[in-house]
Amino acid sequence: MKLIILDGHTANPGDLSWDGLRDLVEYEVYERSSPEQTMARAADATAVLTNKAVVDARVIAALPRLRYIGVVATGCNVVDLAAASRRGIVVSNVPDYGTASVAQATFALLLELTNRVGHHAQTVRAGRWSQSADFCYWDYPQIELAGLTLGIVGFGQIGRAVARIAAAFGMHILACARSPSGTVRDGVHLADLASVFRASDVVTLHCPLTPDTRELVDAARLAQMKPTAFLVNTARGGLVRDADLAAALNDDRLAGAALDVLTVEPPTADNPLLHAKNCLITPHIAWAARAARARLIQQAIDNVRAFVSDHPINVVNA
Repeated sequence: MKLIILDGHTANPGDLSWDGLRDLVEYEVYERSSPEQTMARAADATAVLTNKAVVDARVIAALPRLRYIGVVATGCNVVDLAAASRRGIVVSNVPDYGTASVAQATFALLLELTNRVGHHAQTVRAGRWSQSADFCYWDYPQIELAGLTLGIVGFGQIGRAVARIAAAFGMHILACARSPSGTVRDGVHLADLASVFRASDVVTLHCPLTPDTRELVDAARLAQMKPTAFLVNTARGGLVRDADLAAALNDDRLAGAALDVLTVEPPTADNPLLHAKNCLITPHIAWAARAARARLIQQAIDNVRAFVSDHPINVVNA
C-alpha cells in the first residue's frame, strides 16, 4: 500500500517524525502540494494524508486507486466528502488533539488584550522605562478578568477547557450550547446566543464552521455586544464577517478583538482587519504547540493503522 503525505510541513516542520508509518505502508512526504501536484504525486497511491491540501471532486476523480484520505486535522472542509463517499473512499480525521493548546492560546490572546504585555515589554526594550520620570507607566487600561463575564460560543471539548481556565481567573461564565438554556453545568450558565453576546464582557468562539455558523458574527451580532467588550476567535475565520468586525472596531463600537484565524488564510493585503483599531492577529498558531502536533501526527498514524487493519476509526463520511 502506497501513501502520500501531501503537505507534511505544517504539522511537522522537522521537529517530529512520521516513522510510525514505516511498518504500515510505503510512504512519501511532500512539504506542500497544489491540486495539480496532488494528482501527479498520488496517481498510483492507495492513501493520502492532508492537512490543508485540497482533495476535491476533481482530484478524487483523477486518483482511481485512492481508497483512504486521512485528514491531519479536525476540520474536513478540504475534502469533498460526498465525492469520496460515492467512490467508497474512507475519510478520517483527528477529532481531539489540540484542546489544551487552543484553550491556552485563547487566554494568551485575551491577556494580551487586557494587559498588552507584548506592547509594554517592547517599549521597555526601546528604552522608554529607563527614560521615564515615573516608576511605572501604561499605554492601555490594565483590565482585571476577575468578575467579568466570559461568553463561550460552542461548548465542546475546547469550550469546556476554556471555561475551566476562566473559572480559575474568577470569571463568570455563560455558554451557548446544544443543551437547553437556563441550566447550569459545573458553574457554567447555558444561555441562548443573543443573551451570550449581550451579557458578556468577552465573547470567545469555539464552534465549528457550518452553513449555519458561517458569518455568525456580523454587524447585527456585533451590535448586540457591549462597546467595552472583546471578541476572541481561535476557531474558524469564516465565523466572522471581516468587514463588519473591522468597522465595529474602527468606530469604537467594540473595545478590541484578538484573532488567530481569518476567512482567507494567508490573508489578502487588503483585509480590513489587518489595520483595524485594537485588533490583534496571530497566524493560525493556536493549535501548533509541539505536544499538540505530536498527538495529531500519532493519531493520524493510528487512523492509518486502523484502516490497514480493515477497522477504520474516526471516519467522517460513514
